[in-house]
Amino acid sequence: MSSMFGKPRASGERPPQSPLPECNVAILGCRGAGKSALTVKFLTKRFISEYDPNLEDTYSSEELVDQQPVLVKVMDTADPDGPRNCERYLCWASAFLVVYSIDNRKSFEGCQRYLEVLALHARGCQRRCPVLLLGNKLDMEEYRQVPSAEGMSLASRFGCLFHEVSACQDFARVQHVFHEAVREVRHHAEWNLPVRPLFISEERPSPPMATPVALPTHHSLATCTFNTLSTINYKEIPSVAQAKLVTVKSSRAQSKKKAPTLTLLKGFKIF
Repeated sequence: MSSMFGKPRASGERPPQSPLPECNVAILGCRGAGKSALTVKFLTKRFISEYDPNLEDTYSSEELVDQQPVLVKVMDTADPDGPRNCERYLCWASAFLVVYSIDNRKSFEGCQRYLEVLALHARGCQRRCPVLLLGNKLDMEEYRQVPSAEGMSLASRFGCLFHEVSACQDFARVQHVFHEAVREVRHHAEWNLPVRPLFISEERPSPPMATPVALPTHHSLATCTFNTLSTINYKEIPSVAQAKLVTVKSSRAQSKKKAPTLTLLKGFKIF
């Protein structure tokens, strides 16, 4: 099934040691919301109206998002009874599209259950995956049962992005939504990068043994402990969340000359 919709990859385009970065997108929603139609529209630019509602599969497509290549993998899920036994995509996906049909209020109410499951999952794991709420079948405007304002309100309540599209008519909008999911994944990955600690060096005489030295606490500053193992001593600056102004004086301050001072913002990264 995957080869039916996935775009073929030409051999020799890229050395095997340089694989594309991947973005796994799971499409969730009630039956009839148009999840499969959106998947096929994104992969082939075609619209097909009838699918097996019990069929679930994963497809892939090489995309260029903001001039950066990426392999987008799309899981078209099938949940006959709503969000049950959903570990298969909760642990796999790096982004979620939660889809409802604007002409079907029941599908919109079903979306709330999916959003609640995703919110609960995000609280229980280390990473937070971006979620996009998608109102499909914009071509059925005359039969609309869910106003755009309700979709925006639900998205705001769960902190996710909101779009309305038509899998039947507009390929550009559908492609934009999938590319937006990739952008959000990249954005979250950048924010989740570990922050390198900042160190300030001071010249100190090397004692015969490594002795732990505790810096006294002044004005609610946290106490730091370090070892004087050599003539270069390092003190770690806490995270940005604990930003405080401190003044670091040279160890030569004991001389009669006025010692130079350096004012730093604790937690400010210097590269």
